Amino acid sequence: MARHNHPEQTVEKILEVSQRLFMEKGYEKTTIQDIIDAVGMSKGVIYYHFKSKEEVFDAVMAKQFSQTNVFFTELITNTKASNSREKIIKTLDIISSKSSLDEMDPVLLAQAKNPQFILAGMHEAIRQDAPVFSKLIQEGVIDGSIKTNNPLEVAEMLLILLNIWCNPILFDRTESETRKRLQFLQTLMRLLGVDVISDNAIEKLLEGYQGGYKEKER
Repeated sequence: MARHNHPEQTVEKILEVSQRLFMEKGYEKTTIQDIIDAVGMSKGVIYYHFKSKEEVFDAVMAKQFSQTNVFFTELITNTKASNSREKIIKTLDIISSKSSLDEMDPVLLAQAKNPQFILAGMHEAIRQDAPVFSKLIQEGVIDGSIKTNNPLEVAEMLLILLNIWCNPILFDRTESETRKRLQFLQTLMRLLGVDVISDNAIEKLLEGYQGGYKEKER
């Protein structure tokens, strides 16, 4: 029986193998036995760390979301601008330019339509990313570049609508349908006093989703 004198390494191997299986087969078609066989450890070792496939999936997603949050936080820290609004605009422009399907994490892309993944993404956006974004909006209120009385609520709404509602992969939308929603979100944010979605960000997002759109109706 495989020993687990180094539990961190064991867990990392389980997550690495499971991530590959979820990407190749999808969550629904991957069984806990598939994970056990691919990891090459006994069932007892696997169950020592995870009680079910669901727990493995949650751990894989938590790892991916954590890495995304680190990138997001470092990007905000390293982006220089004259005021908070400009900093948010620059940050969103950079994030949008990195949204290409070819650059997206393959595991996240493979799980794009998995309801559990979507729910986990919404939860993490509110729990981890929104507070960081809210702080930027609050700073914008202080420096006068943003006008809102609800920085946290606006941050949560923006991230959920941008990541979920505007995502053409989740809803099988055409490019023109996606453009309309991004432009609507841009207008909505402007009306809320948080004018931070640039035309450039919209174009970069649309470009990044090439290959993920539904075919146009004939």
